[in-house]
Amino acid sequence: MPYRKTGPAPDAPFEVMLVTSRGTGRWVIPKGNVSRNLSDHAAAEREALEEAGVLGAICPVPIGEYRYRKLLGSGASLQTDVAVFPLAVTQALEDWKEADQRTRQWFNLPEAAELVDEEGLKAILQTFGPCTVTELSRNGAASGGVAVLKEGFKMFQWFQGLLPRQHDFFEKFETHATLLAAGSDALARLLQGAKTADHAREIAEREEEADQITRDVLQTVRRTFLTPFDRGAITSLITAMDDALDQMKKTASAITLYDVQAFEPEMRDMAAIIVDASRLLGEALPLLRSIHANAGRLHELTERLVRMEDQADEIHDRGLKRLYQEIGATEPVRFLIEREIYSHLEKVVDRFEDVANEIDGLVIDHA
Repeated sequence: MPYRKTGPAPDAPFEVMLVTSRGTGRWVIPKGNVSRNLSDHAAAEREALEEAGVLGAICPVPIGEYRYRKLLGSGASLQTDVAVFPLAVTQALEDWKEADQRTRQWFNLPEAAELVDEEGLKAILQTFGPCTVTELSRNGAASGGVAVLKEGFKMFQWFQGLLPRQHDFFEKFETHATLLAAGSDALARLLQGAKTADHAREIAEREEEADQITRDVLQTVRRTFLTPFDRGAITSLITAMDDALDQMKKTASAITLYDVQAFEPEMRDMAAIIVDASRLLGEALPLLRSIHANAGRLHELTERLVRMEDQADEIHDRGLKRLYQEIGATEPVRFLIEREIYSHLEKVVDRFEDVANEIDGLVIDHA
C-alpha cells in the first residue's frame, strides 16, 4: 500500500495511492502473486513499481491481511488471501511498466476506504492513520470504576488549569516525533544508494534540531510545578526518542566514513522497518494527550513496535549470515564494515522499542 504524508506537521494526515484494475477498472491497491525468488514484501514492492510506478521503503512486516474472491481467466472465482505491506513513497515515476493500462491517484484515507470494494481492505485503510479517540473500557461491568477515574482526571485537569502554563510537553513530544520521521525517511533514502552525502547531512541536521527539543524538555521539567506525567517518565520518554535519532546519525556517519555506496537488501528492509516504526510513533504520541481514553490503541501500537523489533532482529541475523557466507573469507574488511552498519541499524530499531516500552509504562501508570 503506497502512502505518503501530506505535510510536515505532526498531525498531518496520510494519503494512499490506489490504481485501477485492468479488468474492471475498480480502485485497488497494487498487488500480485507471491514469487519463489522473492520474499513477500519484495514481491509487493515489485508490484507497486510495475502497477503504480512508485519507489520507496517497504516494511517487511505486514500491517494486515484480508481475503477476497478473485475472478480467474478460466471463469473460476477463488478465495485469495492478501497481505498488505506499507510502502513509504519517496519517488513517483512519470513512466512505468503499466502506465498505459492503469490510472493511479492519491486519496485521503476515508476516500480510499470508500472507493475499494473489499471489506477487509476497507478496515485496514480505516485504521492505518491516526484513529479517533476510543473509550478506555467497553466492559459494562467496569464502567463504574472507569467513571470514577474519569472524574478524578477531570479534577486533575481543572486544578492544572489554575496553574501558570509554563510548557506544553505534548507539543514537544510530537515535534520530536516529526523529526524522527524525517530522519527515518532520510535514512531510507540513504540506503537506496543515491546522493548519500546529502541524506547523511539531513540526518545530522534533524538530530541537532531534536537535541534542542530534548534540552528544552529536560530544563523545563525541572521548573514546572505540575507536569502531565511523573518527571522521571517525561525525561525517560524524550531521552529514548532522542537516542533513536542519535543512533540514526551514528549509522549515517559510519556509512559516510567508509564511503559505502551499495547496500544489502536486508539493510534496506531494516530501514523500512524504521520508517514504519516512526509512522506508528507519530500516531502514538498525540494520543498521550488523552491517555485514559486512548489506552487500548496505545497498547496496540506499542505491541506492534515490539513485534517489528523482533522481525528486525531476524532480518539482521539472516543478512549477516548471508554476508559472512558470501564474503567473510574473501573480503574480510568489507565484511567488518557492513557488519558495523548492520549493528547500527539494529540499534536504531532497539531504540524505537525503548520508546514503545516507555509509552507502555505510561499507559500502565496513568490509564
